[in-house]
Parts: sequence; structure tokens; C-alpha cells
Amino acid sequence: MTIDEAKAQAKALRAALQAQGNAISHAQALELVARQHGAKDWNTLHARLALRNAPPELALGDRVRGRYLGQHFTGRIIGLSGPATHRQIEIRFDHPVDVVRFESFTNVRNQIRSVIDESGRSHRHTSDGVPQLIVGREGG
Repeated sequence: MTIDEAKAQAKALRAALQAQGNAISHAQALELVARQHGAKDWNTLHARLALRNAPPELALGDRVRGRYLGQHFTGRIIGLSGPATHRQIEIRFDHPVDVVRFESFTNVRNQIRSVIDESGRSHRHTSDGVPQLIVGREGG
């Protein structure tokens, strides 16, 4: 299970309870889901899931793959700094990535800089809620 899946369970639980006339807060739903999975509280479950689902540590010079603004890429890390929960990463793509989804024009990127969390996902999201950048080591 991932953190996002646990959050989705909490959201579904909250909606089901509310439909039965038992309104609870989102925080209370998270705590209930944590207990259902054998954790003493949400923070414990969150930490357990983050560790279990954490990718191998990224390092300067690593070959990486992923998605940037919905487009697949491969490349190399050319800059990396900061703590794992708020790490600035700079990636040079192997092949230019067109980040525009319209056929009428293009915007090609050869290199990007973003801030990612310990799971390799950017803190910023697109309008449909997907992280702008999802990165992991090649072969990992």
C-alpha cells in the first residue's frame, strides 16, 4: 500500500460514515485507517509506508527515468541538494521533452530543475492533481 492509497481509504471511509449520518473529520478518518493497518496513529503509518515505498537514494550523476508534465523521459542528475523531504534536483534529458500537449505549438525542454520529496515526486502538481515531476533511478 502507498500513502496515496491510505489517504484514498480514509476519504472513502469518511464518505461512507457521513452517508450513515456519522460525520468525522479527515484527520479522524486517517487515524482510523492507520489503526486498521496495525499502526498506533496516522504519523506512524505514514512513516512506515514512506520507508516501504521509498525509492533507492538518488545521487549526483545517476541515470534516471520518469515523467515530467505528463511526458516520459530518461536523463542524468546534474544537480542535487537539500534534505530528502525537500530536495532540489536538476536533470538533463537524454532527448528533448515537449511539455505542451497541444498540436498547435511546442515547448521543448532539455533540462529541468524541480523540488522533490523522498518518494521522487515534486511538491507542485498539474491542474489534474498529478505531480509535475516523478523521478526514479533507471532500472530501479
